[in-house]
Amino acid sequence: MPMVDAIIGEIDREAKTTQRVLERIPEDKLPWKPHPRSMTIGELGMHIAVAPLVLSEVVVKDVHEFGPNPKQGEVTRQTILDTFTKSTQKMKEVIGTFDDAKMASAITMTKDGKTIMAIPRAGFVRAIMMNHIYHHRGQLSVYLRLLDVPVPSIYGSSADEKMF
Repeated sequence: MPMVDAIIGEIDREAKTTQRVLERIPEDKLPWKPHPRSMTIGELGMHIAVAPLVLSEVVVKDVHEFGPNPKQGEVTRQTILDTFTKSTQKMKEVIGTFDDAKMASAITMTKDGKTIMAIPRAGFVRAIMMNHIYHHRGQLSVYLRLLDVPVPSIYGSSADEKMF
């Protein structure tokens, strides 16, 4: 089985969970944040939504130079959900073009011309692309708890949603 088949299967499974978490973002709380240095819940939701697109643009390069993060426009829950759907589809399309040799080839990350990391593309896809999204999804679930919004099950039952 090609490596990308397993990865695309995981993307499909995890996207359903992420979608459920994003759907819980309260429209009237988009500007809320738990701490002055934190992102707002709207910014965090949009960050999760655009991450697959941004990272799929990076993974096709052999060398990526980090620059400033792009600014987001107006955020609504529906914009977040629509963006996540399109972004995830793009990530699957890009990764679907890779064979095992491409997945084994290196990608190098630089900042101001200095190498930050060089990693096999498969490692980048797993450790950076996918885990980055899961990490922020976990943050979002904490935001939901702090706002007393029912947290959906993610990898098992939550206090609000039983799997069994």
